[in-house]
Amino acid sequence: MFDWSPTPSFPMKVNGVALEYACHGPAPDQAPTIVMLHEGLGCVALWRDFPKKLSAQTGFGVLVFSRQGYGNSDPIQLPRGLDYQSQEPLEVLPPILEQAGIQRCILFGHSDGATMAAVYAGSVEDHRVRGLIVAAPHFFAEPKGLTEIERTRDQFDTTDLAQRMGIYHRDPEGVFRGWANVWLDPEFADWNVAEVIDYIRVPILAIQGHDDQYGTMAHLDEITSRAYCPVDRVKLNCKHSPHLEAPEETLKAVAEFCARLERIEAAQVKMA
Repeated sequence: MFDWSPTPSFPMKVNGVALEYACHGPAPDQAPTIVMLHEGLGCVALWRDFPKKLSAQTGFGVLVFSRQGYGNSDPIQLPRGLDYQSQEPLEVLPPILEQAGIQRCILFGHSDGATMAAVYAGSVEDHRVRGLIVAAPHFFAEPKGLTEIERTRDQFDTTDLAQRMGIYHRDPEGVFRGWANVWLDPEFADWNVAEVIDYIRVPILAIQGHDDQYGTMAHLDEITSRAYCPVDRVKLNCKHSPHLEAPEETLKAVAEFCARLERIEAAQVKMA
């Protein structure tokens, strides 16, 4: 049983793990669903009111969840593998989509979540997935991003960042170390999953901030140079979190993308 509600009365169980989640707007049997995958330090609460606004703007349902180890989901045993961004979506997305009764969806990922969404779309032939939205995606490690993560690690070690993260996460230490220790592992400097782009066969909306402190426009260039599917690029005057720092522009771009996908689907149905 799945409780389609902004405040579900119980978590969902995925591979024996309890995951926090929230739902907004119409249920999957009434409209397409936007499934949102959060960033490396994110969770359900840290999307703020964006999912609710996204549902209102698009008319789609929206499902958000906290990955294992994040928010109020069950804790995870560390260390994470260096390939967690490739392995985790393949393990958790199929049972999540099944439990929620998803019929047609768009995957919307931010930062690490964008990478996971792209990996799933490029690795699994799942006909429920009709589109992909990636905000501040990572397909390879960049010196700029690694330097910023080192700076954030210093903040975590010397300021009240852990206490502030504790407002949103049951285990802020585990959340932070599980993310930073992977990215700052010497072997991770050669990490590259850009080949998944070659296999994506659904339209892509790629959003990036000009002043993103964790990554450059090179990731959007990688998408457009490798993709065999339609790609829309949106560059915004913001940093790493377009949905929080430029919410109106992000909502507009996503709503237009979703409306276009609906028109394409309607035209295909008429042709059939």
